[in-house]
Amino acid sequence: MSRRPYARRRLTRPRARTGVALAAAALAGVALLPLGGGPPDARATGDGAPVAALERHARPLGDLDSLVRRVGGARVVGVGEASHSGHEFFVLKQRLFRKLVAERGFTTFALEASWSTGLRLDAYVTRGVGDPERIMRDEFQGQYVFWNTREYLDLVRWMRRHNLDHPGRPPLRFVGSDLGYPGPEAFDEVTSYVTAHRPELAERVDGLYAGLRPDAGTEAGGWMAGQLAKDLAVRRAEARRATRALDLLRAADRPEGAEGRSYDWAVRNALAVTQSFTGYAFPDEEFAERMRYRDRVLAANTAWWLRRSGGKVLLAANNGHVAYEATSAEFPVPTGAFLRERLGAEYVNVGLTFGRGRINALPDPAAREPETYAVPPAPAGYGEHTLDRVRRRDLVLDLRTATGAARAWLEAPRPVRSYGLYWSAEAPVTDLAASYDVLVHLRRVTAAHLR
Repeated sequence: MSRRPYARRRLTRPRARTGVALAAAALAGVALLPLGGGPPDARATGDGAPVAALERHARPLGDLDSLVRRVGGARVVGVGEASHSGHEFFVLKQRLFRKLVAERGFTTFALEASWSTGLRLDAYVTRGVGDPERIMRDEFQGQYVFWNTREYLDLVRWMRRHNLDHPGRPPLRFVGSDLGYPGPEAFDEVTSYVTAHRPELAERVDGLYAGLRPDAGTEAGGWMAGQLAKDLAVRRAEARRATRALDLLRAADRPEGAEGRSYDWAVRNALAVTQSFTGYAFPDEEFAERMRYRDRVLAANTAWWLRRSGGKVLLAANNGHVAYEATSAEFPVPTGAFLRERLGAEYVNVGLTFGRGRINALPDPAAREPETYAVPPAPAGYGEHTLDRVRRRDLVLDLRTATGAARAWLEAPRPVRSYGLYWSAEAPVTDLAASYDVLVHLRRVTAAHLR
């Protein structure tokens, strides 16, 4: 099993880069159907009755009013994407976040990105510290390369302007919920607190962190690739050192008042460091357990921020993370399942699909630069084939309230295309009704504007 950081891995190599090529694969009994392959059962043909029923339940996406109504009283809304690099997906998330800020009191945009990256972008959004273009160029590398886009830069700049224009309101915050890169910012939050308030621990913490903290200017993509190239025994030893530093802090008595809040923040950053090194300490043959841990961390970090901030959070990630059910044995428990367990109905998720267009993806794990690929209309048997026949340009479906033939169609597992880091000819078999609360289907997407 190849060593590569937290990625949705491709199981077969496509035959072409200009379209979705024919391929077939199966993994641990989970069907992955190539474009053009038959449906898993007769119900997946998507003929007239499901289309008519879906038309009765579908609402136009339009100005997002219908989508916001379906968010209800949720405090965390997970918004997915069928591709990590579609312009319309990123713009929709920004539009939705703005509307949720204005109408539902949302204050935090959480991204499937490293915790320490979130610290840097949050410092810009809240205090104007740093240059967002430089931060994104530094941090969005490797598995996060698809976030270094004009679309996300527009979002970050809008968040900063909003905070400047509304000084009397709770500030908008930017959070990284993932664990891929433990940047120096998280280490510095810990050591600064220890030096100021727990000097008796400073020497021990410094010793434990020696060699773990990346230097300023470290290339994030290279660091992540290099971490998994290390011997497993080294990775495990580093995880133990990070855990011991966390344990030292946790063993100290929590102070009262403002120092207590500083203590909590130091512990939180020590936990983020530990999460990252623990994620790399799984052996390569336990990739699924590594991904289970990663999704649990994504959920825990988001839920922690929710408790700390007291606001509401939009969590932006891939469809496979925000969902309730896994579509691959390699990703056994999604973030959405962990969040539903923690938050109940206060978590609502939105899956995003599309009919055709162009997206960016890496051609293979060795590649550093994405390429642009054309995605043709889905064939009969695919979920997108039926959704494209519903007579609305871009639509919203509340999967919780669908009845009759619409519900029967939504509950039937069928291939629905999903693209992570790598270009793939495979479409995971998905039970839409069991995976999402709300579905947004876009007829066409274009490739995001990489910087």
